[in-house]
Amino acid sequence: MEPAQERIAGPEPDGSALPPAPAGAELELLVHGVGGTTPEKMLDDPRTVRITGDDTAAIFRRAADAGEPADPARRRGEPVQEAYVWCNLTSGDGTRALWLLLLPFMVVNLAHWMRPAAQGRRRTVRLYGLLVRLAALTLTVLFTAAASEVALDLVAWQCAGVADCARRHTWLGFLSPAVAGDAWWTAPGRRLALAALLPAALTALLWYLSHRTWNAYESHQPLARDPEPETDASALARPGFWYGRRLVARLRAAHTAAGLLTVAAAVATPTIRYDHRPGGPAALNVLGWLLAAALLGCAGAVVGVVCRRGRSERCPDHALDRHLVRRLPLGALALLLLTLVHAGWSRPGWRSTGRLPGDTAFGALMLTQGLLVVVLAVVAHDLHRRRPDPRAAGRGLGGPAVALLACALGGVMSGGVAQRVADWLDGTRSLLDGPPVLLTWQASVIPPLLAVLLLLAAHLARRTARLARAERERVRHEHPGEPEDPARTRRIAHARVMAALTDRTPLVVGVLCAATLLLGAAALAGALATGEPPEGAARRTYDVVRAAAETSQALGSWLIGLGFLLFVTWGRRAYRDASARRTIGILWDVGTFWPRAAHPFAPPCYAERAVPDLTWRMATWTARTGGRLVLSGHSQGSVLAASAAWQLSPPARKRVALLTYGSPLERLYGRWFPAHFGPASLAALHRDVACWRNLYRPTDPIGGPVRLPGACGPEVDHEPLSDPLAYGRTPEHPLPAPILGHSDYQADPAFARERARLLARLRPDLPAQRPQP
Repeated sequence: MEPAQERIAGPEPDGSALPPAPAGAELELLVHGVGGTTPEKMLDDPRTVRITGDDTAAIFRRAADAGEPADPARRRGEPVQEAYVWCNLTSGDGTRALWLLLLPFMVVNLAHWMRPAAQGRRRTVRLYGLLVRLAALTLTVLFTAAASEVALDLVAWQCAGVADCARRHTWLGFLSPAVAGDAWWTAPGRRLALAALLPAALTALLWYLSHRTWNAYESHQPLARDPEPETDASALARPGFWYGRRLVARLRAAHTAAGLLTVAAAVATPTIRYDHRPGGPAALNVLGWLLAAALLGCAGAVVGVVCRRGRSERCPDHALDRHLVRRLPLGALALLLLTLVHAGWSRPGWRSTGRLPGDTAFGALMLTQGLLVVVLAVVAHDLHRRRPDPRAAGRGLGGPAVALLACALGGVMSGGVAQRVADWLDGTRSLLDGPPVLLTWQASVIPPLLAVLLLLAAHLARRTARLARAERERVRHEHPGEPEDPARTRRIAHARVMAALTDRTPLVVGVLCAATLLLGAAALAGALATGEPPEGAARRTYDVVRAAAETSQALGSWLIGLGFLLFVTWGRRAYRDASARRTIGILWDVGTFWPRAAHPFAPPCYAERAVPDLTWRMATWTARTGGRLVLSGHSQGSVLAASAAWQLSPPARKRVALLTYGSPLERLYGRWFPAHFGPASLAALHRDVACWRNLYRPTDPIGGPVRLPGACGPEVDHEPLSDPLAYGRTPEHPLPAPILGHSDYQADPAFARERARLLARLRPDLPAQRPQP
C-alpha cells in the first residue's frame, strides 16, 4: 500500500481537525461481505491508499482520489468511492485457528440474540437472557470437567495407577507406584494435584484470550450521542449496544472462577470420600468438609454474579466492577491451591482403583442443560405468542434450539476427547476402566443421529429434484424466442433451487434438535439406569438389540475419532495456510457479529470495532462536508451497514442512503434474530434513513428481499435481478454470461442505475459546510 499523501476531511480520534472537503461532495462507502477481499478488488483499481485505520481494519481510496474529491470521478458523474476492509478482524494471524475450540461457546452466545420480538415484556426478556447465561456457564463447567477427566482420571488416576499402562507410557513412570516405587509423587492425592495443573492452565489460557481480545475489540469507544426514546427501532440503535466491556468483564471473572472451582472439585471429591470412610483421618475429614463448604459458597457467588446483571445498552457503561473482577477469580484460585495442598497430604494405604467419581457430575450437567433449554423454550414461546412473527425461525424457538445444539456440541467434543485419550492410553481396552459411562453413551447416539440427518438429506434431495424440474419450465418461459440450451437451462434451474435450500434451514435445525433431545435423553437414562456402557447394558437382551448396541458404540467411537482427527487437521492447516484460515473466518463472520452477552470465552465480536468505525466515518464526513453519502453493503457488509446507520443520530441518518445487495438482513437475520432485525425494526430503519434500495438474485443462497410490510416493500426491494445477465450469446455478451449467484453485483447494470437514483433522491437542500471554529 502507498501512504496517503493527503487525508480527507473529518476529525481524528484525538480531535485534531483536517482540511475540509468541498460542500456537496458525493461519497460511496463500500463494505464487503463474508470471506473478505482486498481494497484493490473493491475499488477496481491496482493503486489504492489507506486514508484512515490500521492493519486490522481500515478505509481505502483510489490513489487518484486520495486528497480532495477527484475531478475525473466528477466528470464521470460518479461518487468518490471508499472501501472499508474489515476481513482481518476475523481471519488475521494464525492464532485465529485456535478459535475452533471455542465453537460451542460461540453457538450458545448466538442463542442470546435469537429471542423473539416482544414490546414491553422486560422481565420476560431478562429471564430469557438469564437462562442463556446459565446455559453458557454450564458449558464452561463441562469444558473444564472434560479436561479434568482426561488429566486427573484417565492419566493420573487410572493409567498411572496400573503398572502395565504406566510401563507402556514411560513419561508416566515417575507417577506410578509400580515403576517409581514409593517416590513422593506416586501418592494418589499428589498425582491428582500435579495433573490438576493442566485444566487449571487451560482455564487461565481462556481467561488470557478473553482479556486480550477484550482490549482489542470491546474497548473501542462508540460515537457519543444521546439515547433516543423507545420505539419500534432495533436495540442496535441504542448508544451502548456496541460497548459491552462491563458485562464481558463480569462474565469473564465468573467463568474463570467456575473453571477453577471445577478443577478444585475434581481434586477434592476423591480425597473427601477417602477421608470420610470409617477409620479415616478425622482432622483431614473435617478440613475436607470445610473446604467443600467453601467451594460451594464460592460457586454460589459465581452463579449470583451471572444472574445479577445483564447488558446495559441505553448508554455506554464504563464501570468495570474492578473489585469483583479481581477478587472472584483470585478467591477461586486460592481455594484451588488449598485443595491441592489438602490432596497432597500424606494418606498411607491409599491406592487408586476404578474410575474417579465422574458419572454423577456429567449426568447432573447434562440434566441441568436439558432443563434450562426446556424452560428457555417455554419463555421463548411466551414472547413469540405476544407478538407473532410468521417468518421467525421455528416460531420463535430458534434460540432454544441453538442453545440445545451448543450443549450437544460441547458434550460431543468433551466425550470425543475423553474417548480418544482413553483409547490412546489403553489400546487393548483391557487395562483401564475408561471414561465415565455417560460419555460412552453420548458417543453411541452419534450413528442414529447421523442416520436421521441422512434421511432428512434424502428428503431434501428428492424435493430439490422435483422443484428443479418445475424451475426448468420457468426458465424456458422467461426467454421466449431464444434457442433453448437444455444444459444451460438445467444449470440455471439448479442454481435457483439450491439457493432456495437456505429457506429450509429451520426445518433442518428443528429435526436435528428434536433428534438430539430424544437421543440425549435416552443416553442419560441409559447411563443412569444401567451404570454400564451400551454394549454391557444390552448383553442380556435380544441378539438384534445387542448387535445394534455393539455396532453403535464401536461406530460412535470411530466417528468421534475421525471427527477429532479432522478437527485437529483443519485447525493445523488453518494455522499455516491463510486461505484455509479465511474459510474459518467466514464462519466467524456470521457467528461473531454479536457481542459476547452470554459467554465471555466466545470468539470476540468484530462488530464492536467495525460498527464504530463506520459510524465515525459517516458522521464526521456528513457533518463536515454536508455531502451526499451512499452506504453500500454486500452480504454481511449490509448487516454492518445497517447497524452503523442505526448508530447515527437521527439527523445524520437522514443524510445517508442505504444500498444493500446480496443481503441476509431479512432472509437470515430477520428470521433468526427477530428481536433485532424483525419486520418492525427494518421498517423503522427504512423510515430513519433518507432512502434504501435492496438488490438480490434468485440464484443467491444468502441474499434475499427485505420484505417490508405494506407499500414500503416495493420501494425498498428491487425486482429480482436476472442471473445470468443473458441466457444465450448477445452482442453485449458474445461469450456465455456466468451465473453469478452471490458475487459481483456491480456487474449488473441495475447496480449503477440504482446507486444514481439513491443519490438523486437524497435531499438536494442539504446543509452547507459548517464554518471552522
